[in-house]
Amino acid sequence: MNDVGMANILDGKATAAAVREDVAAGVATLRAAGHPAPGLCVVLVGGDPASQVYVRNKDRAATQAGFEVSTLRLDAETSQADLEAEIKRLNLDSSVHGILVQLPLPKGLDADSVLRGLDPAKDVDGLTATNVAALVTGSLGHVPCTPAGCIEILDRHGIALEGKRVTIVGRSMLVGKPLAQLALARNATVTVCHSRTADLAAECRRADILVAAVGVARLIKGDWIQPGATVLDVGINRGEDGKLVGDVDFAEAVSVAGAITPVPGGVGPMTIAMLLKNTLSAARVAAGV
Repeated sequence: MNDVGMANILDGKATAAAVREDVAAGVATLRAAGHPAPGLCVVLVGGDPASQVYVRNKDRAATQAGFEVSTLRLDAETSQADLEAEIKRLNLDSSVHGILVQLPLPKGLDADSVLRGLDPAKDVDGLTATNVAALVTGSLGHVPCTPAGCIEILDRHGIALEGKRVTIVGRSMLVGKPLAQLALARNATVTVCHSRTADLAAECRRADILVAAVGVARLIKGDWIQPGATVLDVGINRGEDGKLVGDVDFAEAVSVAGAITPVPGGVGPMTIAMLLKNTLSAARVAAGV
């Protein structure tokens, strides 16, 4: 807690900026050694407005970090075969170190089949079966960006996981499940909650570190939080007034938690920062560094 009895705000924007600075320095070092800049290609199928915004933000951040950035824009009517053929082409392109398929894909396209065709070494979103297996077994691989960003926030704010009770609300392959593996690797005791969990509030109150990643606006109330606990709010929802809100009732939680991420400006900015970190890692491996 800070001096006025309110939670310390874990600033994701500042943390993400620090990660991006580190990545830019890594790119400069790589290029100074005579290796090419990391190449990132974003595959965007269709014209989903939210996806367009995400892709623009990713392009800008990657360019600022010194990457070679390209966006492959395909029509929403693109066939499964044509999309998978483009993925195969990018797999073979040595100038591309990271491939990101912007999800969700338009209706009628099978995302799982697309991901199965993606070279795991270039899967900088960490979604292929090979990278998921690497995460579970503790082997080298790309870690999904949002859970990796959660760990990065904790690390850069000096919040240790070892010996802590970590409760994750949400069991998605994008956040909940991989974050559980990352926390276990740090010797935390992990509970994963979901829609069938009995007495969710009681489970949340046991947590030293509580992660909300379920996609329900303001689900987690202040009295669900152990006083002094760290709260990471991964949710991004539209409130009644149209403003972005998280899965945690921030107004209630901020006076109970010891530290908390806001929405917006918390975990969200970390996702792109960790995407850049993964792509730099892929470029280093390709260069034999």
